Amino acid sequence: MSNTVGMILSGGFGKRLRPITEKIPKPLIEIKDNYTILDKQLFDFKNAGVEEVYLLTGFLNEKIKKRYGDQYKGLKLHYVIEDEPLGTLNAIRLGMEALNEEKQVIIRNGDVVADLNLRRMISHGQQSDYPFSIFITQMQSPYGIVELSGDKIISFKEKPLLDYYINGGVYFSKGQMDFADFEKGDIEKNLFPLMAKENKIAYYKEDDLFWMAIDTNKELELIQKEYKNRTDKPWGYEKILIHTDKYLTKELFIKESYQTSFHYHEQKDETMYILKGAGYIEFEDKKEYFSKNDTIRIEPNIKHSIIATENTTLQEVSTPFIDDTIRTKDFYIR
Repeated sequence: MSNTVGMILSGGFGKRLRPITEKIPKPLIEIKDNYTILDKQLFDFKNAGVEEVYLLTGFLNEKIKKRYGDQYKGLKLHYVIEDEPLGTLNAIRLGMEALNEEKQVIIRNGDVVADLNLRRMISHGQQSDYPFSIFITQMQSPYGIVELSGDKIISFKEKPLLDYYINGGVYFSKGQMDFADFEKGDIEKNLFPLMAKENKIAYYKEDDLFWMAIDTNKELELIQKEYKNRTDKPWGYEKILIHTDKYLTKELFIKESYQTSFHYHEQKDETMYILKGAGYIEFEDKKEYFSKNDTIRIEPNIKHSIIATENTTLQEVSTPFIDDTIRTKDFYIR
């Protein structure tokens, strides 16, 4: 996918996150110790096969450049600095001008943390009949809702997902964009509605996926809570749910078409409970396929790799040896 470059909108003021954003730009806010929003986004690009990223910066751009430089963990970085903030449309237009050639582009808002399968979105965009695609995600109600029947309330639902989709802040363009007569403002409000009327926008969606735009202190608290016991992996994430002196419970999320390293445990005896998704576990001499509600036990010293053919979430319950993982073959640059 080296012909696809990344762009990240990184120039906003983050006014609703003050006073934090008076001294650091929003993309450099830490979601866990020494792990920023932008770290997560660059990590995702790298693991999707993107090798070159344009950071569309403005406010406090020197702090972003100081942290990342021109090369970061195998990614080649370019900085496009907007001297005067004129909205997301102008920032993306400047980014497209900086490309100086026809390339496919995946563009991200600099405040979105999501477990999106970027590799799959790029492939979807490449095969689409439309020049532009937007990742959409199901809207979560900001409030609990009530269900009614006749003259009474029959149930309460706490902040459910609604039957509506919202712009998820990740875009794919097959090449240079036509900005019509627009020069500034929010691209979501001026250009996108026009493109939609002209039938130029496809959508890409993955349901039941972690997604959060970090715009307020409340959302920052929520994302930091999510990451308290979570570690992002090239294939998804691993989250420690329970760790006692008797047993360990982890949640693993593996993106479709990704796999874990080949590895084994010297002491850890584990049982996997498949909560959703499908795939298989590859052993040295066989494959064991799984789907939702399946249970798989893996004894110590058995080399294996977990491969997801759909987005897969599983719980792994094991003896309490938290660091007992020996990788024998990696599929990603760490």
